[in-house]
Amino acid sequence: MLAQLTQNSVPVELPQYSLAGLSPLIILAVGAFLLIMVRSVVKRLPATAERFATIAVGPATVLVAWIVGGLVGDEMPLANVQSDVGTLWFALLFALVLVVAGLFVSTMRAGFDAIFTSGTGLVALAAIAELWNDHHRAAWPAEFGERPVGLLGNPVTAIDDQFSFDGFSLVMAGVILSAVVLCALLLDEYLRRERIDGPEMYVLMMLSAAGGVVMAGAGDLIVLFLGLETLSISVYIMAALHVRRSESLEAGLKYFVLGAFSSAFLLYGMALVYGATGSLNLHEIRLHLASVVILKDAMLLAGLAMMLVGLGFKVAAVPFHTWTPDVYQGAPTPVVAFMASAVKAAGFAALVRVFVVTFGPSLNDTGFLAGDYRLDWQPAVFVLAVLTLLVGAVLAIVQRDVKRMLAYSSISHAGFILVGVQAASARGTAAVVFYVAAYAFMVIGTFGVLTVVSGPGDRKTSLDDLDGLAARRPALALALTIFLLAQAGVPLTTGFVAKFEIIGAAVEARSFWLAVIAMVSAVVSAFLYLRIVLSVYLGSPADDSEISEGPAERVHPAAGLAIGIALAVTIGFGLIPGPIDQLATEAIPQLFASG
Repeated sequence: MLAQLTQNSVPVELPQYSLAGLSPLIILAVGAFLLIMVRSVVKRLPATAERFATIAVGPATVLVAWIVGGLVGDEMPLANVQSDVGTLWFALLFALVLVVAGLFVSTMRAGFDAIFTSGTGLVALAAIAELWNDHHRAAWPAEFGERPVGLLGNPVTAIDDQFSFDGFSLVMAGVILSAVVLCALLLDEYLRRERIDGPEMYVLMMLSAAGGVVMAGAGDLIVLFLGLETLSISVYIMAALHVRRSESLEAGLKYFVLGAFSSAFLLYGMALVYGATGSLNLHEIRLHLASVVILKDAMLLAGLAMMLVGLGFKVAAVPFHTWTPDVYQGAPTPVVAFMASAVKAAGFAALVRVFVVTFGPSLNDTGFLAGDYRLDWQPAVFVLAVLTLLVGAVLAIVQRDVKRMLAYSSISHAGFILVGVQAASARGTAAVVFYVAAYAFMVIGTFGVLTVVSGPGDRKTSLDDLDGLAARRPALALALTIFLLAQAGVPLTTGFVAKFEIIGAAVEARSFWLAVIAMVSAVVSAFLYLRIVLSVYLGSPADDSEISEGPAERVHPAAGLAIGIALAVTIGFGLIPGPIDQLATEAIPQLFASG
């Protein structure tokens, strides 16, 4: 009997996996593991020892990133430089870079945990950059001349068709990892000031980022759900980790309860989609819908609706936005920066991958258009985009707390990105990528300034507290003004280019009314940002002695670096948007080709 069962058994095929494709996740997981293990053995190093250990992280980051680049790519980075200048000079230059990295870290005066987390994010970014370069080299060898537009190679497989990196997921993962680097720098001084210094926040942030990277490259609904839960659970704890503030505990609990509710919707939606298509793999679902006409698609439509509810919660789309103002106001300000950048990027990556690609247009075996379910979900996204744009813009202007104002502003920005999702086209998706990348740096810079000015207890976040900021801290006031004007869409900033791309995609998709509503929403939101700017420059502080006694807000070098990088990106790529636009444009053809 046993022999017969053995003969009739179906051989199990082990999934094919690639360490290169998994490298960003491995780096984040190893970084989180090492940090928590070090801190579990040594709670607090002596001041001198920790200072040298922190400085050593700088050269170690450069060295590990160089090694990881060689392991992930075809050759070690800068190999051509080595052959051009010779091994001796290359070794001397490399040693000089390591010394400069150590000296640079020492000037930031940040703690070991923050520098280690930023270093881990930079190493993971190096892996992403190498995967992107391989993605180009595999598609069109350099000796063949300029690569034709739209020609891209196959995705970088991580685990069969369950998880892979195409151009779209590489850019989105890069945005998430950039948020890790900058938010870790913001966290250092904040945690010390609030007397909650420890490795927990950094470990949770790396784990959450790993979940976001999985969401960006997921090829299966179960993998997508696992990534979302990894991201969400970590952020729930981060929001409630300021145990000395009741508002933080309330924010974490509210976020957790509503998040669990939305996850249930998402899971039930996945179950219904499986019942309608017979698969949870996004590529197989797309192929099935291209070859089979579902006459009674009520189950599929119900599944799409429930999945839209679950993902709509993550991106704070109206009417699934009710958690956003309270959580943004109560959570630690650097955590809000991470939520508004990395979590939002992961949520929109999942929306695009599930709806625009899987349930968008595809070709059947005969080459004709089939399986196009855009008309089934586009109206729902249209309504969500309109509600999100208007509710976010209108309710923001009646708030008095700046963090609540920016929470509703974040909702309005989510509405703009939904306009690009609703277009369901290559240009619309490229506009989504550009907007997500631009907004991430704008919002991190904005909340970075608020982190500095919020003061002990994280309570000085009302408009009254910002009155006269220009007199106390003109540099901070100028940076905050630029970030707010960029969010308003003022020219020569990335915000203007992002809004222009979104509205252009809506017009191309013939969603004229949606484009008009988006422009009206932008005008209404401009009043919000100008209101804050007027308070900063024309408002009078409650106590004029604050000005005469000198600056009240001390900018920590690490926080100043994070704000400076965000400012440079916001202005630099606003003046020269070509590089980001090219990344977004080149990322899209492979996404639609691979499904």
